Amino acid sequence: MKKIKIKVNDYQLNGVLHDTPAGEKIWNSLPISSRGSLWGDEIYFSINADVKLENEQEVVNEGDLAYWPPGSAFCIFYGPTPVSANGEIRPASSVEVFGKITDDAKVLKKINRLPDVLIERADA
Repeated sequence: MKKIKIKVNDYQLNGVLHDTPAGEKIWNSLPISSRGSLWGDEIYFSINADVKLENEQEVVNEGDLAYWPPGSAFCIFYGPTPVSANGEIRPASSVEVFGKITDDAKVLKKINRLPDVLIERADA
């Protein structure tokens, strides 16, 4: 797995990218810097990466990093979204999970303004 740093406003989290085609495409597109949007407890922003759905998921876990094809978006999930039910974390539609935050993703619940996001490779 490839280690990454995720900076969201004043918070810095560590994460990993899976050894999958999607994880490799994201790794090769780093660093990524963007102004994100919020949708429930999800941060998302458009990226320039041609990621395919190979193991699409309709429900994800806290801390999952995923690609959402309709918005060409990098998604950071840290809690329920507006379409979640029964304690699940549900994206707007199927996503390709390519990584995971390895720290406590709940800290992102403290975000109180649109997020400025920087994803970069962690030092080796």
